[in-house]
Amino acid sequence: MRELRIVFMGTPEFAVNVLDGIIKEGYKVVGVITAPDKPAGRGRKLQESAVKKYAVEAGLKLLQPTNLKSPDFLKELEEINPNVQVVVAFRMLPKAVWNLPEFGTFNLHASLLPQYRGAAPINWAIMNGETATGVTTFFLDEKIDTGEVILQLGVPIEENDTAGSLHDKLMTTGTKLVLATLDQIKENTVKPLAQEEFALLNEAPKLTKENTRINWELPRKTIYNFIRGLDPYPGAWSELEEDGKRSPVKIYSTAILDEDSSLPAGTLLVDNKKLKVASKDGMLEILEIQIPGKKKMRSRDLLNGYKFKAGAKLL
Repeated sequence: MRELRIVFMGTPEFAVNVLDGIIKEGYKVVGVITAPDKPAGRGRKLQESAVKKYAVEAGLKLLQPTNLKSPDFLKELEEINPNVQVVVAFRMLPKAVWNLPEFGTFNLHASLLPQYRGAAPINWAIMNGETATGVTTFFLDEKIDTGEVILQLGVPIEENDTAGSLHDKLMTTGTKLVLATLDQIKENTVKPLAQEEFALLNEAPKLTKENTRINWELPRKTIYNFIRGLDPYPGAWSELEEDGKRSPVKIYSTAILDEDSSLPAGTLLVDNKKLKVASKDGMLEILEIQIPGKKKMRSRDLLNGYKFKAGAKLL
């Protein structure tokens, strides 16, 4: 049986859960690598990553390289002498880093690879209306998310799941998968498999202003899935047009209404304390919204103090 010396790489809260599981399982973590502190918020104060906060509290050796190809960083990594590296929600690694450990470097990805390769697999799975997804561990190679698969676990996507709720499910399942992967590496029983290449591969590109805008000309079910796939972050958005003026709004939650409509797509309607919007094939109720100058709130609460002008619509 091998004795593992683990270097862990990650940045957000998703990664913290996995690192905590590794520590609690009794594995030896000889180093943690995370992103440099970044200025954030109005005061532009330096913000520490969730992984850094955990590592400092746990007394783990911490590295925050700005350049992963830097000779100083590579020398320090070699001195730590890991024999396996675990990567969870980090950035792309150069070969000099992922090729260093004797037993390899593996990544946890929040999809069933090869489907949903890319930066935002959780969001896109819901946005595309999938009913199942999962997590994958795989060995890193030169390309993004293409390495040999070690283990996979499926997770159902419920009708009312959001990116936030699915994130939490995958975080828990992903921790179990990483521990199972480390067990196999420790026992030298890993049997990695090359990823199958299907004719139709769904991708998970980085979320941008362009690909998070709502298209009200689509069917209501498609719009419903799109919006919950971007809740709570970064939020699906649209433009509110009132009296010829346009302003951006974010919509976080909707419900599909069993109501047909002859109104043009995007038309807003206030009906009995409900904020409704027309789509290609019927009506949706907007449940949570953020308009300019206001915080995110339930539409019912917004309607208590805000009156949409006649002819208001979402574009």
